Amino acid sequence: MSGETLAVSNNGHEVSYLDYEGKHKGILGWLLSTDHKRIGILYLITIISFFAVGVTLGFLIRLELLTPEGTIVGPQVYNEFFTLHGIIMIFLVVVPVVPSVFGNFFLPILIGAKDVAFPRLNLLSWYLYIIGGAMLLLTIVLPGGAPDTGWTFYIPYSVRTGTNMIFTLTALFIVGFSSILTGVNFLSTIHRMRAPGMSWFKMPLFTWALYATSWIQVIVTPIVGITLLMVVIERVFHVGVFDPTLGGDPILFQHMFWMYSHPAVYIIIVPAMGVISEIIPVFSQRTIFGYKAIAYSSLGIALFGSLVWAHHMFATGISSTAEFVFSLLTFLVAIPSAIKVFNWTATLYKGSIKLDPPMLYALAFIFLFSIGGLTGIIQGALSVDIYLTDTYFIVGHIHYVVFGGTGFGLFAALHYWLPKMFGRMYNQKVAKSSFWAIFVGFNILYFPFFILGWMGMPRRSYHYLPQFQLYHVISTVGSWIMVTGILIMLINLLTSLLKGKKIEEQNIWGGETLEWKVSTPPTVENFEEIPNVVDGPYDYKQNEYAELEEEVK
Repeated sequence: MSGETLAVSNNGHEVSYLDYEGKHKGILGWLLSTDHKRIGILYLITIISFFAVGVTLGFLIRLELLTPEGTIVGPQVYNEFFTLHGIIMIFLVVVPVVPSVFGNFFLPILIGAKDVAFPRLNLLSWYLYIIGGAMLLLTIVLPGGAPDTGWTFYIPYSVRTGTNMIFTLTALFIVGFSSILTGVNFLSTIHRMRAPGMSWFKMPLFTWALYATSWIQVIVTPIVGITLLMVVIERVFHVGVFDPTLGGDPILFQHMFWMYSHPAVYIIIVPAMGVISEIIPVFSQRTIFGYKAIAYSSLGIALFGSLVWAHHMFATGISSTAEFVFSLLTFLVAIPSAIKVFNWTATLYKGSIKLDPPMLYALAFIFLFSIGGLTGIIQGALSVDIYLTDTYFIVGHIHYVVFGGTGFGLFAALHYWLPKMFGRMYNQKVAKSSFWAIFVGFNILYFPFFILGWMGMPRRSYHYLPQFQLYHVISTVGSWIMVTGILIMLINLLTSLLKGKKIEEQNIWGGETLEWKVSTPPTVENFEEIPNVVDGPYDYKQNEYAELEEEVK
């Protein structure tokens, strides 16, 4: 990359986005800010807060399942626990976290822009997210209690339950609007605000990932919004769209729900893949292998991932033709993901690999996501899926994909970009220790789920047979280890923001993309002059080992 990168000046002085005082001061300077970086930080604070609630609920679920007859709560509260855990983690954490936090903060910088296309719309999307999230948490204290249907809201449960279902569905409808606005904003920014010289194939791969994700958000999120709204209408006016007692079709609900919720898996995972595509070349000091293949594979995942929704419905009695088609598409959607994994590992080959914390999380992502992907292929086989449907195998698969993928992608992004965002470095020894606790605890927690599924343990069970207890005990112990690691990680990162070592250099990791050419932390408008982009984003010099090899030859 070339082009002069200077700090924004305010009355002749360089001012970071953290210190800038504009029309509003203090807390209002943040709550009313249209600066994409401050909005990214607002998302970070709120999403980590929801993440803490979700982790707490998950911890309580595992504690409840320590014994076959229940441990701490009754069956109704247990149903509310796993429903809220699923809703919070899916809709309030893993779907928005990478695009809303790191996409908001770094997308304009990565393409050489001073802000997103619609700054006020960006702020509105955060407020919609906050309103929806607050409404969801309010269901806990309102009469009727929290929802108890599971995060999928299947009919007839969601039209029969006496819990606060209308409030919950309205909250998620509002959160969906937030997601759509973010997608529209990112698409407009990428199409219209790239710096001179930044052609499509000079964009960083994280930008490609956000681009593919934004199309999914804009196209499929309205489907689930309309579906949830129809359930609200059905509960209020008894229309009979989905309720079989009124002539409705509960299978229609599943089709409409999974038309969004399977592509939502890729809203979740593709941005995290973009993070990994940024980290791998930096910490192996190699040009990314197969840049165009990775870029196109993001679009391929977005396309094929939107066509496979009914593989969640093999046990519902859909036609054999539909089962064959959706099984085939399920195998095909694995190809673009496999391309990414192959190219990441090829980039590592003969690289000067530095096992700093971001790289550890990136390598763990590849390992865990591969397990999640392979177990997904198993479910794509019709005969096996019929046996495994609604068992703990499914729970293990989704956690390896969603948490092992997006969760570790989030942790990698935090350790990679947080020093750039705040200008302070965390304790790397503590970061590595917390990584191993999280990684080991994760596998002890979730791998037994696959064994339980093969043994026939049904998911969402408050009680279970004694022969399953050993694996539940192992899993619960794993949750203790993993939660301990997460607490250590968050405390380490928070401590670094308050009193970590100040970073003076712009490029602490040796990256080649534009965010490493601006001040640390970035200034208000990112660039005084828009840069002129000449080179591609990953033009690393040949690493030292390869150079030495050439000298020997």
